[in-house]
Parts: sequence; structure tokens; C-alpha cells
Amino acid sequence: MFTEPVLPMSGPRYRSRMTAIGSYVPERILTNAELERMIDTNDEWIVQRTGIRERRIGEPDEFTSRLAIRAVQNMQERYGVALHDVDLLLVCTSTPDFSFPSTACLVQAHFGIEQTFALDLSAACAGFVYGLHVADGMIASGMHRKALVIGADALSKIADYTDRTTCILFGDGAAAVLLERTDDPRSEPAFFSYTAGSDGNGAAHLYRSNTAASLNGAPLRGDGKLVQNGREVYKFAVQTVPKGVAELLAQAGLTTADIDWFLPHSANLRIIESICDKTGLPLERTLHTIERYGNTSAATIGLAMDEAVRMGRFRDGDRLLLFGFGGGFVHGGLLMRWSDLKEG
Repeated sequence: MFTEPVLPMSGPRYRSRMTAIGSYVPERILTNAELERMIDTNDEWIVQRTGIRERRIGEPDEFTSRLAIRAVQNMQERYGVALHDVDLLLVCTSTPDFSFPSTACLVQAHFGIEQTFALDLSAACAGFVYGLHVADGMIASGMHRKALVIGADALSKIADYTDRTTCILFGDGAAAVLLERTDDPRSEPAFFSYTAGSDGNGAAHLYRSNTAASLNGAPLRGDGKLVQNGREVYKFAVQTVPKGVAELLAQAGLTTADIDWFLPHSANLRIIESICDKTGLPLERTLHTIERYGNTSAATIGLAMDEAVRMGRFRDGDRLLLFGFGGGFVHGGLLMRWSDLKEG
């Protein structure tokens, strides 16, 4: 159920702007043909139901921290940005290397960032949107000046390769963005409308068991592997996301015709098609990476964004609508005004 959102402050002290982006996916490609030899499935069945043809799989020792580090390194190589003064570091992930220390601390240590607020943010496949929202709010408050937001997941590490309904979906990847404070009160906000929510009653339909043995009295399955009820996840997404899109547009006084690009979470191409059909957002203006990377959870939206940057699709002032959804059931959307990035 949607509740009335808390609208952004009418006169925030500061605004954030995105100044750099980077991404990384592992080299190894797992094709549908390979999966045919592993489980009872075939390429036609997978493509018809999901739109996925291949996904990237990390090496046995390639965990989420390494994916995140590689994405940040890619950002540095392209934009020449300094990281020593990053004072907020968020790693949005459902597959941290450890329960603790946080993956954010491992990233902080690798880059030698001496003083930063380092935190893992767990919001499943909505993690990247949640991370942007938190970082933008922290900068707007004046508490932080420079935020590194990373969406990264190594889902192949927790996929059950005996379950043909779930293992076909997931891959590994990471995307990183840098948000910096601008003190110019005349600047337009990069993020100007948002909605978010959760419905914990859906927790039993998508989870990874950890220390708990039961949920709402029902025993958990999976033994540390990802468990998903695809039918319920589909229903949640196609009912919830269109409502959230309508809420975002109403807040901003816009219509679907005013949106230049739609970046939904790449969970399943059939979900994306249904959302576009229900919202009126055109599929040809919708960016996703589902066909080649599969579902990379918190990384999907950032990967699609960076791919569009590399292809020169965005123009200064374009309006982007980002929407993530996933286990919890959590959901979150942002309207973003794009500003051209300058590579170093």
C-alpha cells in the first residue's frame, strides 16, 4: 500500500549532482546452452519466460567486494576522480562478503579512504535507488559533501543450480556513481521526486535464509541459497511499480510523455514489458540489461545507466525515471534530471 510520501524540503541547504559513473561485470559468460547441460531447461523456454540469453558469472574467488572495487576503478579510469575525500560510502548489496565487516569497509580499505561513513545498505533489488536516495538526502542536509554509491551483487554465489526456475535468472555485476555537493542555490536538483515503501508480508516469497529457521511460523528452505516464488514476485512487481510511477509523476506534475528514459530493475523482461504496458512508458525508451547480464539485483539499474552513458544516449536535462523492486517486498522510485558527465 502506498502512503503519502514526505516531499523534499522546499529550500534544501545543498544539492547533489552526479559527477562520475563506472561499472563492471565478470568475464565469464554463462549461456542458456550451458544451462541446458546443467539442468532440465532449454534456450527457448528461458527466453520465452525471461528474455535472458546469457549472464556473467564471477570466478570462485570473485566476491561482491571485488566487483564493487572493479566498478569504482572503471569510474576512476574514465573520469579521473579523487576518492580520498569521499565522506559517505554506501554499498547496496544482498550478497556481502561477510555478515560483518561490511563490504563498504572492504572497499574503503582498498582505496585508502581515511575518513568516511562506510555502510552496507540492504534493500535487495531496490538497493541502488535506495542508495541514491539516502546519499542525496545526506548531502542535502549538509552532513556530507561527497558520496560514493555502489550497487553490487554476486548472485551466482547464492543461486541454487538445481532449481531451474531461479538459477536461470541471476548473474553478477556492479555499478558505481559519485555524488558531490554543489553550493550553488540556483542549480536545479538532480533528484526531484521520489517514492518508496515495503510490504514485509511478501518476505516469504523471496529470501535467502541465514540464521533464522522459520518465517511467520513457516520453515525456511534453501540452506543459504536464494529462494523465490516467481509467480508472487511477478504479481508484486506489475501491481506495485505502475502505482509508484503514477505517484512519482503526480508529485512532479509530469506525464509519461515528459520522461525521456525509464530505467526499471532488470528482473525479467516479461515484467518490464507488463510495467511499460500498464504505465504507458514506451519500451523503446526503457533501458535494461536483462538479455546479456540477467538479474544482477542492486547492480541492474546502474549497469543500464552506464551502458547508456557509454552509448551517448543521454542528453543534458533529460528526465530519467528509476524504479527498483525486490525481496522484502521493497520498492523505490526516483525522478532524476541528467547532467552531462565530463570524462577526464
